[in-house]
Amino acid sequence: SRVAWNESQHCRLLAGLLPEQLQMCRRNLELMHSIVQAAHRTKSLCQKTFTDMRWNCSSIQRAPSFSPDLLKGTRESAFVYALAAAAVTHTIAQACTSGELPLCSCGSIPSEVPAPDFRWGGCGDNLGYGLQLGAAFADSPLKSSRLGRQALKAMNLHNNAVGRQVVSDSLDTKCKCHGVSGSCSVKTCWKGLPNLDEIASDLKPKYLAAIRVSHRLLGSRKQLVPKGMDIRLLQETDLVYLTNSPDYCTPDLHLGSLGTQDRQCNKSSVGSNSCSLLCCGRGYNTYTEEVVERCHCRHHWCCYVLCKSCRRRVERHVCK
Repeated sequence: SRVAWNESQHCRLLAGLLPEQLQMCRRNLELMHSIVQAAHRTKSLCQKTFTDMRWNCSSIQRAPSFSPDLLKGTRESAFVYALAAAAVTHTIAQACTSGELPLCSCGSIPSEVPAPDFRWGGCGDNLGYGLQLGAAFADSPLKSSRLGRQALKAMNLHNNAVGRQVVSDSLDTKCKCHGVSGSCSVKTCWKGLPNLDEIASDLKPKYLAAIRVSHRLLGSRKQLVPKGMDIRLLQETDLVYLTNSPDYCTPDLHLGSLGTQDRQCNKSSVGSNSCSLLCCGRGYNTYTEEVVERCHCRHHWCCYVLCKSCRRRVERHVCK
């Protein structure tokens, strides 16, 4: 992230780029800051989204050196690929709007007729450019003719497309009011994207409902089709996976599981962060610790707030 990205030789500094991406980097140096930013956001958002589950996205920590569970076509890899594809699209689209990219600018004016109480204006996010360049970067290695597991390539391409579709579906009308004394007699509106946090939240239910598939001949070409007991028709918006995941309860480096030992759980919860689910029935240890918090805060005219420091003891529960 500290690279200037003004010389093609800088592309070699970025670990994990495949040959097709290396070529794209050399041709589109101005994009690389956005792509690096998207990678950082993918990592932090994945961990934030799954912080209360057995799989807490720890697998992504050493990216681009993925752990085995992200290399075998699991539902976890489905989520990571979809989020990464969404993040690249989202980041490029908003970089156009902010003027960071010289070859693009604001999104085009929507074709739909505005309502009587607003007019199109402002600077909308350039979703079209984000989709075009995001797909080129994320999909190009998967479309190459080099040897590799074709089923996994097809799965990853499908999940990349799902991530981009979630971004497309999230494009919404945003407005700013104009008028005397703050009234909203006139509104200027544009099409904008939500925070990437919302995209990650929209992808999580798709992860939970992901469909296991196989890659087999259907008609004249191989396609992804639901496997085994999953009789639900496969939709373009479904995340798909090839291989069942480990349970993530115990450490197993061959499976990519770090286990849940020493993870903090919620004794009173009945959800995925409950001590019974997170600790996989092994039980938990309880301890107390003292925390220091700001308290008794008072606002002083005009410009500052003074607070005291209060100490209190809290109870923690940690998986055995």
